[in-house]
Amino acid sequence: MLMAGTILTGLPVAAAAQDGTAQPAPAAPAAQQGPIVQTISVAGAQRLEPQTILSYIRLRPGEEWNQVVGDQVLKDLYATELFASADVRFEDGTVLITVVENPVINRIIIEGNDRIKNDKIVPEIKLAPRQIFTRSKVRADVARIIELYKRQGRFAATVEPQMVQLAQNRVDVVFEIDEGPKSKVRQINIIGNEAFSDGELRGEMITKQARLTSFLSSNTSYDPDRLAFDQQKLRQFYLTQGYADFRVVSAVAELTPDQRDFIITYVVEEGERYKFGDVKVESQLRDFDSASMSGRLPMQSGDWYDAKAVEDTVEQLTDLAGTFGYAFADVAPQFDRSKEDLTMDVTFVLREAPRVYVERIDVNGNTLTQDKVIRREFRVAEGDAFNSLQVKRSAARINSLGYFQENFEINQVEGSAPDRIILEANVEEQATGELQLSAGFSSLESFILQGSIRQRNFRGRGQTVGLSLNYSRFSRSAQVSFSEPYVFDRNISAGVDIYRKDYSNFGFNRNNNSTFEQSTTGFSLRAGVPLSEYASLVGSYTLNYDDVSIDENRFFSDFDGDGIDSCEPLLAGRFLCDAIGERTSSILGLTLSVDSTDSRLRPTRGRNLAITTQYAGLGGSVNYLRVNGKVGQYYPLPAGFIFSLTAEGGAIRSFEDRGIPGTDDVRLTDRFFLGEPQIRGFDIRGVGPRVIRRPIRDTDGDGVGEVITDQDQIQDDAIGGTAYYLGRAEIEIPLGTGARELGLRPSVFLDVGGLFNITDPILLQNPFGNEFFNPLRDASGNPIYLNPGDPDVATDDVVVAIPAGEPIPTGFVAQGNIIPAFEEVFLGDSPSPRISVGIGVNWNSPFGPFRIDLAHVLKKQPGDDTKLFSFNVGTQF
Repeated sequence: MLMAGTILTGLPVAAAAQDGTAQPAPAAPAAQQGPIVQTISVAGAQRLEPQTILSYIRLRPGEEWNQVVGDQVLKDLYATELFASADVRFEDGTVLITVVENPVINRIIIEGNDRIKNDKIVPEIKLAPRQIFTRSKVRADVARIIELYKRQGRFAATVEPQMVQLAQNRVDVVFEIDEGPKSKVRQINIIGNEAFSDGELRGEMITKQARLTSFLSSNTSYDPDRLAFDQQKLRQFYLTQGYADFRVVSAVAELTPDQRDFIITYVVEEGERYKFGDVKVESQLRDFDSASMSGRLPMQSGDWYDAKAVEDTVEQLTDLAGTFGYAFADVAPQFDRSKEDLTMDVTFVLREAPRVYVERIDVNGNTLTQDKVIRREFRVAEGDAFNSLQVKRSAARINSLGYFQENFEINQVEGSAPDRIILEANVEEQATGELQLSAGFSSLESFILQGSIRQRNFRGRGQTVGLSLNYSRFSRSAQVSFSEPYVFDRNISAGVDIYRKDYSNFGFNRNNNSTFEQSTTGFSLRAGVPLSEYASLVGSYTLNYDDVSIDENRFFSDFDGDGIDSCEPLLAGRFLCDAIGERTSSILGLTLSVDSTDSRLRPTRGRNLAITTQYAGLGGSVNYLRVNGKVGQYYPLPAGFIFSLTAEGGAIRSFEDRGIPGTDDVRLTDRFFLGEPQIRGFDIRGVGPRVIRRPIRDTDGDGVGEVITDQDQIQDDAIGGTAYYLGRAEIEIPLGTGARELGLRPSVFLDVGGLFNITDPILLQNPFGNEFFNPLRDASGNPIYLNPGDPDVATDDVVVAIPAGEPIPTGFVAQGNIIPAFEEVFLGDSPSPRISVGIGVNWNSPFGPFRIDLAHVLKKQPGDDTKLFSFNVGTQF
């Protein structure tokens, strides 16, 4: 029936078509409509409200449902990153959304990181406790951690995130890090170089190949930024050698197959080598003559082209213009390259610029330091004509204060008019208090404690106050000092030191027996005035009270039988007996100093010189003239090296005739002494004239005395000299960025010195077989005797002291020591140089400035005491 109906229905249409009559087309049947969403419900929600979840999707009740709509609902839900899983079902007009929420992060744990600590990694992690856990965020954090390790040169590092499930849908996120080895540069290949060898070009690069000999270098690790810098270094090198067309075609870093190291390959194109052609200066400034300046240029026609020389000349011409007040002078080098004859014409054009005056000086950033402390170091004032040399000098003087950041510079800012300039001193204050503590143990002095506290910017006024204390078994001292660099805001400095020093000379005989004690109490006043920008004159007055004494019970005796005890040279030595006593020194001093260094604290260029003259005799009980001087020269070398040469010397002459045979007129306490720390590689007072007393023993029982040379048994007394000299050559070695950030400054040094010119002392001898008896005494100096008592009565022996002059009972036995045989020798009085070489390191450690030296003595004189290792440590606040 359905078929018949269909056929019949089509007949009129066919007939109409045959007879040509147009009939309207039947309407298309309507598309079948899908089911309609009546309700939407949510299951599985824990933290989120169902209505909140429904707000994330586009589907609403009343809309048609189909598979595309269902897929869109899932996309909307997953886009929120709030759900671990989601499911959508449609049944009887109801859409059921079932979700499993992502857990909440309980804590973040980092494991396996040794080279990079948590304080560096945590800021890179964006996940945090109480946030919703999402895998995309974890992947992003892993990528950031790996990138952090790549910046440290560890390209083999891996990070594996783990999730520890906890109750209440919480998780701990654990980043397990395998740091791997530091990626090194295994090989550097250079292709296309003909004028220079691979080794020469590698020497110009910062990056170095990893070799057994480079284990201390930090430049063997791969660093993409360093790779770009090395390309620039290659270009700079070739441009200084005349290759103006040089270029780096490509630079490729490839990981080795084991994914541990890199191989870097540079492809270069050297081009032709050029020479300077016509070199001249064209000045548009009226104060400069072009022809005269052209004749003073450092490069000449025919020299190999050097781009560095061009840059230096631009800087010099700019500075020269700045000294004449042209702060904004523009020096533009113009190049004309001839590829036919391979020459480079250079014209330095000094373009016209207005003369500039200082409109204002601004000081910013100082919270403690008063403005006047900074402003008084400026060599230009507001309203003065601008002078670039004076501005640089001002920056150097502010740097020398040591109150602010290193490498401080004065910024130049355009003023309110083209001929006005503003100078800005943007300072960053740093710690100016110094707390220095050092402790050690010595076989001579047992424990050694030293401490000092100093504030170099007291109350922000630039004043210096200090207190120092030193204590050991054989030395104690205390000193209080105060300095004012500008008295009443005038360019006059003043200061005062008050001190007490107690010193016990232990003779360097390793037996810890003090031979004499010296106590010095005094004060020193000083005042200084500048003579010029770089020179100053400082006058001083010092008053000292010295008391040199020895243990009378040990070193006094009545060997001559006159009933009077006196210092016995056999016990103490003749030079020491001549030194004891009290004296007052009234000393006038005058110091001329010249300092043109760029920093008084850590100079890198310039010279300093100081000559001091001291006269003792304006009152007091001593009379002498002492002169000493010191000069230092500092040179900056390429690649950041700093070379310094220092020389020092002095002499003293007495104007009193003490009339003591075998004793120098200059007293023992006024002489020069030399050793650590003046010349490294030698012990304290280890250089120069000395008297050594060596015992004589019959060591083999043959009845013949033999001289003992064991250091632990001899008595070694440094007696100083009246003239000395010192010299030092030192090269400070630059390190990588990481080492510089740690404050490490290593150096190699050569020290030279000598101490000499003393009257030969009268030496004492106690030949083998001779014995001298030295009686024991009580605290009052009375000889001690042993009373053996009545032998028929069992009693202990009694020790008694009998004053001198009283009769000695029969049987009493004098108590004392037998002075064994000995010989004395005088050594070390020679101007011949003592030479040592070594390495040292200054380190601004977390617990303070640290200095360590390791020195080897190349040349010494008989009697000198050497020392291999020394260090000192302190801190700042």
